Amino acid sequence: MTPSQRIDRLIAGIADWRGKTFAGIRKAILETDREIVEDWKWMGSPVWSRDGMIAVANAHKGKVKLTFLHGAKLPDPDKLFNAGLDGNARRAIDFFEGDKIDTRALKALVRAAIAFNQAKSRKK
Repeated sequence: MTPSQRIDRLIAGIADWRGKTFAGIRKAILETDREIVEDWKWMGSPVWSRDGMIAVANAHKGKVKLTFLHGAKLPDPDKLFNAGLDGNARRAIDFFEGDKIDTRALKALVRAAIAFNQAKSRKK
């Protein structure tokens, strides 16, 4: 089974609001850049990458968490990050029931993560 098929299965298995939210997050990420690659890591976590890891998502009890690997280094003018703010590297967005996905702002954050990855790989 491909990583994308595993993610399809994961989302389909989440019967409550978290499945719809997860699907919306995934759709926004994949629409941002056609070269984004989906992967399946750490025994069941969807991961999106382009020139390095962008973000990982998980459905938890009561929320869907989207964690950006280098979130602390990314501009967040729309203040999407609301979790993991005290770390040196990662930043996360916790989506709760009733939260609306700000697709425009999320795509801008994904683009910033891609730009960060590309700049980092040019330095090597």
